[in-house]
Amino acid sequence: MPGGQERVLRRRIRTVKSTQKITRAFELIAASQIVRAQGRIAAAAPYQHGIAEVLAEAAADAGQHAGRLLGTPDDPQRVMVVAIVADRGLCGAYNANTLRAVERTLRDPAASSRQYRLVTVGRKAQTFFRFRGVDVEQSLTGFSDRPTFEDARAVADIVTPPFLEEEVDQVLVVSTRFLSAGTQTVETRQLLPLPEPGGADVDGGVDELASEAGARTGYTEFEPASPDLLVELVPRYTEAALFGALLEAAASEHTARQRAMAAATDNAEDLVTTLTREMNRARQDAITTEIMEIVGGAEALRQAARSE
Repeated sequence: MPGGQERVLRRRIRTVKSTQKITRAFELIAASQIVRAQGRIAAAAPYQHGIAEVLAEAAADAGQHAGRLLGTPDDPQRVMVVAIVADRGLCGAYNANTLRAVERTLRDPAASSRQYRLVTVGRKAQTFFRFRGVDVEQSLTGFSDRPTFEDARAVADIVTPPFLEEEVDQVLVVSTRFLSAGTQTVETRQLLPLPEPGGADVDGGVDELASEAGARTGYTEFEPASPDLLVELVPRYTEAALFGALLEAAASEHTARQRAMAAATDNAEDLVTTLTREMNRARQDAITTEIMEIVGGAEALRQAARSE
């Protein structure tokens, strides 16, 4: 029995070590992707800042003529929610935190009279809401870890027309914002209507792009008129904002996966140490048993020789 236990433990140690190699590889890949994702966020920032500046000036000039294109609706009854998560798992609570935030939004008792339309990005959102019986209007997959501007445009083509055609009153984005390598937070942000210069997000935070754009001074002449220009800016701003959200979500996904795989690798190392100790104890028990059997057999032979 002790020898059999030793074989079982040896097999388990080999299995854990094989798993540890896989988690180590995932950790290294995710670490390399984090740097690339941060670079893409920095590269996309100038365009986002530029369109936010134009948006802020056009909004300030349009004033009351902007209508429903600008500001935060007082009591929106038709709301579209865009949920951005990952296509894959093995990234800790990254997907779960975002999906729970979406679920809270959809089931908010204070907004029970609202009609929600759900658009998801990432396979994990697709399976999550299908299991819970929540209708998903459209689901896009296959690009969560490395989104392109064309991917953001595809999402914008889904959410922008219903707003412009007054089928929805508000469009919200629920995603993970990448603040730094050590800090990522799940946020619910208003995508449409366009944010007012220096306005607040749904979660209460100040929109950085609009805030910085509102600090500019000077005079700008618009052609066409600023209310008409705002209509043209809606698709462009939506694409840029969604692209930024997708890039930050991708960086957050890689960071979460790197942390989760590092923890899994450390846990595997601890488990190998524990199993090795148990295997050594089993081996010692087997050796002790064999010695006792040999001694017992020798003593029996001596007793038999004496009796003869």
